[in-house]
Amino acid sequence: MLNIALFGAPGAGKGTQSELLMKEHNLVYIATGDILRQEIADGSELGLAAKSIIEAGGLVSDEIIVQIIEKKIITNPDAAGFLFDGFPRTFVQAYILEGLLLKMHTSLTCLLSLEVPPEESFKRLLERAKTSGRSDDTEVVIKNRLKEYAEKTAPVAQFYKDQDLYFPIEGVGSIEEINEKLEAIIDQELRKVLFNVVLLGYPGAGRGTQARNLAQKYNLVYLSTGEMLKEEIAKKSIVGQTVQSIFNQGDLVPDEIVIKLIEKHIKRNPEANGFIFKGFPRTLVQAYILDGLLRKIHSSVSFTLDIQCPTLELIKRLDARGKTERRMSYDLETTTIVHRLEQHEKVCQPLVDYYGKSGRVVEISGEGTPEEVWQRIEGPAEEAWRKAR
Repeated sequence: MLNIALFGAPGAGKGTQSELLMKEHNLVYIATGDILRQEIADGSELGLAAKSIIEAGGLVSDEIIVQIIEKKIITNPDAAGFLFDGFPRTFVQAYILEGLLLKMHTSLTCLLSLEVPPEESFKRLLERAKTSGRSDDTEVVIKNRLKEYAEKTAPVAQFYKDQDLYFPIEGVGSIEEINEKLEAIIDQELRKVLFNVVLLGYPGAGRGTQARNLAQKYNLVYLSTGEMLKEEIAKKSIVGQTVQSIFNQGDLVPDEIVIKLIEKHIKRNPEANGFIFKGFPRTLVQAYILDGLLRKIHSSVSFTLDIQCPTLELIKRLDARGKTERRMSYDLETTTIVHRLEQHEKVCQPLVDYYGKSGRVVEISGEGTPEEVWQRIEGPAEEAWRKAR
């Protein structure tokens, strides 16, 4: 998801550039000024509360701003991304925006700041006042707005500089020249956006095969907790010995072991285009853990694929796998296989519900050949890839 904050003093040209960016990237436009003026025109409770503040050239309270922005976000759940114009204006609002986007399991892609000298902004606003008909476009109010910006809004830049998300662009020049500079930065940042896939499904559903297909097509790093744990067992490490004992009983490996392995492999791949997670998360707790792990690298889950298969077919597949070199410890006996599937059902349903509520789960039938299953996956995966980028 592409989320952009367009920054700059009043008169910097944010409105003009916003129109171009929205058209190019199909973004939902969120301009606090426009929304507030509409609320005022509608005579809503929020509008009446904001009217006197706006006409005096002050900044509307965060309580009001949060309500109108959250309403806009919630009413666009399938958006390809958002363009924020005039928000955040303060350091506090920067944290508010972080929280609002986190609720949608996304984050800000970049903050683009149109840098215009104060005297140029003042000149532009005076010109606009001749035709705008806006009650807040007076010389006194304009000076107050520019002063408010310098004192309260400009320091927000440091918040995003600390996250390497702040990009200043010279705002003096032709509309086309400025737009080219903005698009160059957006393209640069989109290349950094990770495509992270979570594969859900019972053991034997074919997740490993399809994970490799996805990894190959999108050049992603495939992270299988099963393979990581098998590696530790093969090395006969302390972790491996503990895991082997757990596997022999058909139980799930404790979170603290899995988390360290996942984090280690993420750190090993700083240049990755994204990750495919198979075998993690297995529980609701682990889903929150994965959100936290990805948040540390300014990312989130992009796509969740649930491969479904009848229980009898799963037992047949796991029993057959137990006779190959790919076998897991719990594949060797039918009773252990059944125990493993029962455990999976018990702990994983809340996980499916968690991703399902956010609208990020695509259910795919795992029956048939691997090629047939892949054909069902390709379309939804491509759509998720485009949306993420």
